[in-house]
Amino acid sequence: MRFNQKITFSICLISVIAFNIIFPSTAFAANTTNGAKIFEANCAGCHINGGNIVRRGKNLKMRTLKMYGMDSVDAIASIVTNGKNNMSAYKERLTEQEIQDVAAYTLQQAQQNWH
Repeated sequence: MRFNQKITFSICLISVIAFNIIFPSTAFAANTTNGAKIFEANCAGCHINGGNIVRRGKNLKMRTLKMYGMDSVDAIASIVTNGKNNMSAYKERLTEQEIQDVAAYTLQQAQQNWH
């Protein structure tokens, strides 16, 4: 690669990184209507109305999500995908799009105090 090509490539790469930092977004547009259906089928058993029947303090209320740094679609999607402690991983049961949908729905409901 010639010097000018390296400079051009570097500028393009830096521009893409900067754009993603300034305008972060998930890879998929989330569908909260679908997320509600997925939540009801897979999550509501333990997290009805944003609660937690297994560990009361680990609920899906906005205050709790913020306290644990889980107050973004990406953070919620990561937990849904990989699980943590008593929370099961859903990467084998749900598609990436379904995980994005349920994460977006969960965050939306937390922001609305689960009403």
